Amino acid sequence: MFAVKRSLKRFFALKRHLLLLAVVAAVSSGAGFGVFSWLEKDVAINDNGSVITVRTMKDTFGEVMEELGIEVSEHDYVSVSPDTKLRTDQTNELYIKRAVPVYITADNMRTEVMTYRDTVEEMFRDSPVKPGRYDELIGASMEDRITDGMELRIVRVKESYVSETEEIPYTIHRRANKKMDEGTERIYREGREGVLRKLYRVSYEDGVEVARQLVSETILQNPVNMIIEYGTVPNFRNSRGEVVRYSKVLDVRATAYTASLKDTGKAPGHPLFGITATGMKARKGVIAVDPKVIPLYTKLYVEILDPDTPDYGFCIAGDVGGAIKGNKIDLYYDSQEYVDRFGVKKARVYILHDQ
Repeated sequence: MFAVKRSLKRFFALKRHLLLLAVVAAVSSGAGFGVFSWLEKDVAINDNGSVITVRTMKDTFGEVMEELGIEVSEHDYVSVSPDTKLRTDQTNELYIKRAVPVYITADNMRTEVMTYRDTVEEMFRDSPVKPGRYDELIGASMEDRITDGMELRIVRVKESYVSETEEIPYTIHRRANKKMDEGTERIYREGREGVLRKLYRVSYEDGVEVARQLVSETILQNPVNMIIEYGTVPNFRNSRGEVVRYSKVLDVRATAYTASLKDTGKAPGHPLFGITATGMKARKGVIAVDPKVIPLYTKLYVEILDPDTPDYGFCIAGDVGGAIKGNKIDLYYDSQEYVDRFGVKKARVYILHDQ
């Protein structure tokens, strides 16, 4: 009996011990689970629009990214530093924006720019190649969104002022000279070009001139016009090569006379023998005219139109005659024989220019 009691007592003691161990084990297991759960962190990673959420025991964003195999380049945008510690009291958010290539052609070079920016304008803030104030952008506008592989071209626009000089041509003025022979000319005054300065506003695109606008003109030196004089005095060369300059021409009928009694009515010994109406001595070169047609003392040149008779030549209107009326002239010769053969011939009288 005593042995049975001792056995029962030992049984219940062992049962209490096992129950205590079970309770302790259960309590220990629950406490450990609570401790590990409290150490985990929530992480949300937005990788260029693709969202990944995890619970992790890692301490930093960098460790989580390494665990997930997420790599970034120096050109990508990462919202927080990979060394940033993770917190347990909030969701730890990380935003990654991937850079894409944009190709910019400018200054005869093609440059690749890696950018994560949203717009072209924002991209140029980081770009080593930028458009100037007056440059032209081809391929997109500043407000356009960046696309992968976008091609842009910058046209360099430059304006400068250019001064150029050019000649002002002179004009040639011709004027009559009443003392010069017809058919002759002379330069009275030499011409000289003037100088004109023009100021242009010139536009260049990539170093090539594309537009030019005249801004102002300034005359630095006026031109001097050339003056050419031309002769107006009618003239011709006779058979002896002499120049006959005349102002008027008359076609006449010519006869011939001598100082003989037969022709003048005065014989040798007469006080007026051989003396003309003007008091000149009758000689070769003195002719009789009608003063109403050709004034006395007028210098003349007489051309005989008969090809077999030489010209009378230079002479002066120094005599008159009763039969010399109108367009008639009487030519003095010394030879009576020649006068008798002369008869009446057609002639042309040139009233000389120089009287």
